[in-house]
Amino acid sequence: LVLELNQVIIPTYGTVPDQQNLHTPEWVDFDEKPDSLFFKDGQRRIDFVLVYEDESKKMTHRRSDRKKQKRKRQVYESNLINNGLQLEATRSVLDEKLIFVKVHAPWEVLCTYAEVMHIKLPLQHNDLKTRKSAFNWFSRLFRVDENIIKPEQEFFTAPFQKEHLSNFYIQDKDTFFNPATRSRIVHFILSRVEYATKNNVKKFGINKLLDTGIYKAAFPLHDSSFRHLSTDPSCPSERYLLYREWAHPKNIFKLQPLDFIRKYYGEKIGIYFAWLGFYTNMLTVAAVVGVGCFLYGCLTKDNCTWSQEVCDPNIGGNIIMCPQCDRVCTYWNLTITCESSKKLCIFDSYGTLVFAVFMGIWVTFFLEFWKRRQAELEYEWDTVEYLEQEEQVRPEYEARCTHIVMNEITQQEEHVPYTACGKCVRMTFCTSAIFFWILLIIASVVGIIVYRLSVFLAFSSKLSQHINGTEAIRKYLTPQTATSVTASLISFVVIMILNIIYEKVAILITDFELPRTQTDYENSLTTKMFLFQFVNYYSSCFYIAFFKGKFVGHPGSPVYWLGKYRNEECDPGGCLLELTTQLAIIVGGKAIWNNIQEVLVPLVKNLIGRYSAAAKSEKVVPRWEHDYHLQPIGKLGLFYEYLEMVIQFGFVTLFVASFPLAPLLALINNMLEIRLDAWKLTTQFRRMVPQKAQDIGAWQPILQGIAILAVVTNALIIAFTSDMIPRLVYYWSFSVPPYGTHSTHTMEGYINSTLSVFSISDFKNESKPSSPWFGNQTTCRQVYRDLRYPPGHQHQYEHNIYYWHVIAAKLAFIIVMEHVIYFVKFIISYVIPDVSEKTKSKVKREKYLTQKLLHENDLKGVKKTMGKIADKIIKGADSTFRPKDE
Repeated sequence: LVLELNQVIIPTYGTVPDQQNLHTPEWVDFDEKPDSLFFKDGQRRIDFVLVYEDESKKMTHRRSDRKKQKRKRQVYESNLINNGLQLEATRSVLDEKLIFVKVHAPWEVLCTYAEVMHIKLPLQHNDLKTRKSAFNWFSRLFRVDENIIKPEQEFFTAPFQKEHLSNFYIQDKDTFFNPATRSRIVHFILSRVEYATKNNVKKFGINKLLDTGIYKAAFPLHDSSFRHLSTDPSCPSERYLLYREWAHPKNIFKLQPLDFIRKYYGEKIGIYFAWLGFYTNMLTVAAVVGVGCFLYGCLTKDNCTWSQEVCDPNIGGNIIMCPQCDRVCTYWNLTITCESSKKLCIFDSYGTLVFAVFMGIWVTFFLEFWKRRQAELEYEWDTVEYLEQEEQVRPEYEARCTHIVMNEITQQEEHVPYTACGKCVRMTFCTSAIFFWILLIIASVVGIIVYRLSVFLAFSSKLSQHINGTEAIRKYLTPQTATSVTASLISFVVIMILNIIYEKVAILITDFELPRTQTDYENSLTTKMFLFQFVNYYSSCFYIAFFKGKFVGHPGSPVYWLGKYRNEECDPGGCLLELTTQLAIIVGGKAIWNNIQEVLVPLVKNLIGRYSAAAKSEKVVPRWEHDYHLQPIGKLGLFYEYLEMVIQFGFVTLFVASFPLAPLLALINNMLEIRLDAWKLTTQFRRMVPQKAQDIGAWQPILQGIAILAVVTNALIIAFTSDMIPRLVYYWSFSVPPYGTHSTHTMEGYINSTLSVFSISDFKNESKPSSPWFGNQTTCRQVYRDLRYPPGHQHQYEHNIYYWHVIAAKLAFIIVMEHVIYFVKFIISYVIPDVSEKTKSKVKREKYLTQKLLHENDLKGVKKTMGKIADKIIKGADSTFRPKDE
């Protein structure tokens, strides 16, 4: 086998050979060893598996198409062999149409491509002493038993170089490259080998062959069954250990074996579970404080004076409220909202204010400590300089490099896929497409709002509230509640539908952009998807929190949408409870949907596959065939897991002032999510191609942006959505002279003072209720606290002085709260360094050793060689100029 080293970096791996020159895999029969991870000779390890359907037995394509597919596959496999890989083909045990091509990379190929890919490999043992934490004894209670999963040995590492092979820590050539690294190298080759040339354009890569159906699957092997240990004594059965000590529900309170996860699945999977575990641990503190604030609200709700006034038949029972819609709505009694006012006292308390401030500071601690933890993992997992050294150009990018430009740094010509003008056109098109879809979401939100306005009329007529109504159901099933719940459900359905459509659009747009590296591709896709999801998931919550009930006019002069639909009003206690309802439906529905999509779908598919093969279950099936019948992980990998958690992070931080139990629910969900994702990876999916990752990518700045925005949203929720500021203004200023009549500061009389009075004679004909008025009362109260002068006043229905005091207090509160929290966030960010001193020392030590071992050894070799040359020169000079005494 000949390895063409000059064809490693660019995707032009020789020309397509003639039919008679094609190399073919070696055909063998299955050796009845179900757990074997080697070729039939028992020596060469299987690093990758390709699966295709025998073209001669396909019935779904025309004969000419089958011949073309077979030709492309044969050329591809021949070029794989030309590039040094070794192939062995075996027919399926359960389905004769399937062929499994096992791929092995010899030592020489691994060394060559490890140097090309700048893979870091061990130099020597890490000799830095590690200081044990004071809490080491406590954390040991939650760690995996070290006798079962042994801790990974720590090494100083350096990018591999063949010429310095002797300097690397090689005890055994067969284990120097671990299975994850071997699979990554082989996948790198598979992604760049050519299979056809059309119109002088080379077609290459396993991904395109999978997309066109020439191959049905391509994956590295799991090392064993997750149910039992491998029958091969040399196999470590790492999959079984991961399932038993990590994915099993019994381990829900145990720490994750992150180094073992990284070893088996690669750094990208490892960094996700490290982040998710760290986020979950930090949520513990937030959940405890949130529960404390919730309990404070529960304990103090009986002392809530304004709620007592609403429920008091002598106070709330005598307050008649104006209709909430035109014509069909009727007058109603304030005591109808008694139950909701009691619930509101739990959430709209001073504890919520304290918790909102706490969460603004908590999120800063979370992000800063995660940066430190991430820096430790970057060093431990050899990804410190990954982006600069290791990451390779995407094959799709390489294939389009047809334009030549001058590199400003090297002053050399290089190939790029598009000119500056072409790049500008691509960016303009992609940006326009993104904005179009965001506007489409906004349009759907407007549609939901119109639905709420129109359906409220129907619910008001069918669920009409009479003054003397005593039915228990009317305490809970009010027109506002019915409208809110149905609108939230419809909003959730619309969100899910737009989600499915936009996912495909975002991938198409990112493919059209043609990012250079896989990290660039994922970051670009992440930004697009999150921007869309942000508007999709949060728009309805922003509407309820900051727009609903804020621009409604007053009963004699209401504000209309589109000149037809009267704007929505909040309950007398505000929209806080409705915001909580919206959050619960979206978060709960999203969790259920994700669990169905992520767990039940692959589980059912695998069960169907096992059931269909039950008749042949008596046959011994090899490991590669077991893995083939598992589900593929998908092109986006862990994208949706990250997205799910970041969206949850947004709900926990952006709207936490409306629901202090959100961190507790997130904590419970995440404890299950970790084991659920682990169970899914180890039992339901094929093994992923191990990939490097330096950090969590574009999600990091997204989290930082959410953290900054959360301070603003929570300040606005407390100021404008809750009723806290108006109550404080009343307590300190308007309950006592000169504005109030009480001798001491009190909340008594708050309800009567804040619900503005309106004369029923001032109703316009188009909005006057159709139901007859009763009694001798001539006025009703506005639902919302608009704080206007009563009828008969010289400034009737204009905002009174109380209103302007409240507005000033709200603005002052927002400014003070934002500045205080931002200042504390700045101090915390400044005090806590991103990289710990311990990690800095390790990085410096590794760089020193790399320089010493790799460069000083070269220098010694040069000195030794030059010394021999110098000795020869001196000897020659001595023999030339020595006097002839003899």
